[in-house]
Amino acid sequence: MLAFQKFAKKIPESIIAILISTIVVQLFKIPVDTIESNFGVIPNSFNMPSFPKVDFNTIQALIQPAFAIALLGSIESLLSAVVSDSMIGGKHRSNIELIAQGAANVASSLFGGIPATGAIARTATNVKNGGRTPIASIIHAFILLAIMLLFGPYAKLIPLSCLAGILIIVAYHMSEWRQFKSILKGSRMDIIIMLTTFLLTVIFDLVIAI
Repeated sequence: MLAFQKFAKKIPESIIAILISTIVVQLFKIPVDTIESNFGVIPNSFNMPSFPKVDFNTIQALIQPAFAIALLGSIESLLSAVVSDSMIGGKHRSNIELIAQGAANVASSLFGGIPATGAIARTATNVKNGGRTPIASIIHAFILLAIMLLFGPYAKLIPLSCLAGILIIVAYHMSEWRQFKSILKGSRMDIIIMLTTFLLTVIFDLVIAI
């Protein structure tokens, strides 16, 4: 991925990494874990919508992580929008963003989906490749749908080690270590809050940190 960035900036380097590693693994029969070996076949169809059975014990068990996910999702999406605004000189509508995200996540869960948010990495990639309007996001969604419906049998062959490498690079770009470093030069309270959140996330998990 790092090498390919220097040659073609219009083609996502992660796609090239996935294609090359998957072909090499299958061609030479390299014994590594793949999506299929760990998680099974990727479905290429939708589940029928179903409403879960809800009782007081379920609500009591899930209310804390639900609020944490909602809060984290809101922060992540609005932060992505702010990053996008700074890149294109635009101005997002926060209320519309959160209402749409909430409605989509509720509808998705009825089909067995999991919560999703706007992501800084994909947003920045979108902008760098020319995306300027909501049409870019709609096209992105349709491409993901096509991958699931048409290329599921091939996507299951992707090595997990390849995905791990991609996530390491994405995490590095999202870490904003320069901003981390600059906050350490700020007020004492900012430093305390940041380091507390950072350490709790690393040692325990994100829900406790939030």
